[in-house]
Amino acid sequence: MKDVQVLAFDIFGTVVDWHGSIVREMQALHPQVDGDAFAIAWRAGYKPAMARVMSGELGWTRIDDLHRIILDQILPQFGLEGLHEEQRVHLNKVWHRLAPWPDSVEGLTRLKRRYTICSLSNGNIGLLTNMAKRAGLPWDCVLSAEVFRAYKPDPATYLGVARVFDLAPQEVALVAAHHDDLAGARACGLRTAYIERPLEFGATRPKDVAPRPENSLHCASLTALADQLGL
Repeated sequence: MKDVQVLAFDIFGTVVDWHGSIVREMQALHPQVDGDAFAIAWRAGYKPAMARVMSGELGWTRIDDLHRIILDQILPQFGLEGLHEEQRVHLNKVWHRLAPWPDSVEGLTRLKRRYTICSLSNGNIGLLTNMAKRAGLPWDCVLSAEVFRAYKPDPATYLGVARVFDLAPQEVALVAAHHDDLAGARACGLRTAYIERPLEFGATRPKDVAPRPENSLHCASLTALADQLGL
């Protein structure tokens, strides 16, 4: 990691707790609904929806709009087909209101002392900016699939970060809680740091967060990453 100048962060699951945030939102707005099942069903539509764009079935589509497509599909499963447009718009923007993991703000603030820190998410720019403002995420720059018009793990996203900052790929590190994302970054020459988020999918679905040797670093949290990097 000695040559790294920019840390690019995956967001959903790595920096913010999407599952817990959606569960809490559903408890507040629609307590009759199983919030855990709702959050899992919504997230399950994420990759299939992106695949429709990448295959050419859909033109370029922001994640906000893909989230809305998935939301409209799952509402009847949970007895919420009667929600009117204003309610649907508000619920869809829960992704703008996701809460950070307890270590995220402190960890990012410490890492920012030495590195340029930016998002690298499939989330669109408006979503990521609103999220950062609400959660206090101290980005130097908000980068998104929307900038590159390609979703991760398309190489255009990872190499795009290096190009934005006029750096070689090895001078950029991706920080993420997902091995497929990190593998995509490594294939493009980036360094990688894995962050354990065992409860990303909730307490009843713990993730295997065992270390993998291919990653440059493996940390339990973003504050632990700052510790490892001497910050």
